[in-house]
Amino acid sequence: MTAHTHDHPHDTAHEHEHEHEHEHADGGHSHSAHAHGDHGHEHPTGFKGFLYGIFVPHSHDASDAIDDAMEANKEGIRALKISLVVLLVTTVLQAVIVAFSGSVALLADTIHNFSDALTAVPLWIAFALSRRAATRRYTYGYNRAEDLAGLFIVLMIALSAVVAAWQAIDRIINPQPIGYLGWVIAAGVVGFLGNEAVAIYRIRVGRKIGSAALVADGVHARTDGFTSLAVVIGGIGVLIGFPLADPIVGLLISAMIVVLLIGTIRSVGRRLMDGIEPELIGKAEHALEHVPEVTGIDQVRLRWIGHRLHGEAVIRISDVSLVEANRIAAAAEESVKRHLPNVDDMAIRTLVQ
Repeated sequence: MTAHTHDHPHDTAHEHEHEHEHEHADGGHSHSAHAHGDHGHEHPTGFKGFLYGIFVPHSHDASDAIDDAMEANKEGIRALKISLVVLLVTTVLQAVIVAFSGSVALLADTIHNFSDALTAVPLWIAFALSRRAATRRYTYGYNRAEDLAGLFIVLMIALSAVVAAWQAIDRIINPQPIGYLGWVIAAGVVGFLGNEAVAIYRIRVGRKIGSAALVADGVHARTDGFTSLAVVIGGIGVLIGFPLADPIVGLLISAMIVVLLIGTIRSVGRRLMDGIEPELIGKAEHALEHVPEVTGIDQVRLRWIGHRLHGEAVIRISDVSLVEANRIAAAAEESVKRHLPNVDDMAIRTLVQ
């Protein structure tokens, strides 16, 4: 058995090992080079699927993704700027009505909308940092700052849940009259429309650039929109003679924030643990199978670094020259990048069978 290591002439170095084996390794994960099976994934259908699409939108559409990291960063920052302005305007309008009406449900919603607006700031900083070139200390660049921004988002959501619950409980213990109910209801409608507009925009851009954090922030805004509708319900309840409806709805909003917090912690934790969506592995395998010379796939690994992907794969090829093995590896890398434009680096290792 002879082994060769060779640096690929492209930007990324590839390790190619020629192992003269005449049978498949038992533990190998073999694929036919022409067996282009469906590596996709299934989502719930019907009403459950409708809810899934609202709260858990698919965030990694390869056909929409931007393959240029700098352009992706610009798109992300633009989305954060616009959504930040929209949410701040919405928050100010609601805060003015809170001052006049004394609605605790509207106060809880306003606090949450303000915290949602603030989550754009660390993401903005993270996108700006990702523009910086890699250094000898940070050899993968600064894209991981996006994951750290996710921790700040978790803290802000937790803080907004605590403040909203505290205000609601205090209002139950010490009830106060609520005025301007028509304005309170109108403010809830404004909150819903503002948050839904931000949600649609963030999710669309997040899908386009492959940013899980931006998509999650869009889902966050969408959930805020539904809590704004809860304010409308609370106002209607007070209007028909049930004054406790307002603080009760405030407590319900706090509970919804906690549910959102649990999902966000799970998402951020998975990213920090280098978790990857299984469908992306399937797409990478499918891309490698598109290379005719690939006779088997032993391993594919991917991980997110911010909103960009880095990975490696071990493929099997026939016994060819080292030059030909390098060409096959380059073709495999290009195929993966075509199918997954978010991939910045894909190290390919070849094994001869």
